[in-house]
Amino acid sequence: MIKVTEDIHIDEGELTEKFIRSSGPGGQNVNKLATAVQLRFNAAGSTSLPAPVRARLLALAGSRATTEGEIVIEADRFRTREANRADALDRLLDLIRRAIHKPKPRRKTRPTKASKERRLKSKKSRSKVKSSRGRVKEGE
Repeated sequence: MIKVTEDIHIDEGELTEKFIRSSGPGGQNVNKLATAVQLRFNAAGSTSLPAPVRARLLALAGSRATTEGEIVIEADRFRTREANRADALDRLLDLIRRAIHKPKPRRKTRPTKASKERRLKSKKSRSKVKSSRGRVKEGE
């Protein structure tokens, strides 16, 4: 079990790792070894996460989420498999922790009377400046 928070844990069986060739640093090893990690987590089918957290997680994942509800994280920042595995897992856990926090709902507000007056006053003064830039009429 992987601990996300005090009350939320993810079963390691829900994660699948695939090692692929990396494009990052590593010298000749880049061409020979598969050090990059592709971590997959089926968020839509996960029983470890509550339903609202799952929905927020898929929304936060954006392009990292597939149409089937699977989150794919690729890590190739480091030269070793172990470091890339840890990096991918950390990024997934960070994403889940961000999804746990429910966003504060936006409350509609209306502009105050004073702010409306200030806006109109600035528009009028700007209008005067611009109209004074025009051609000079013969009577003026």
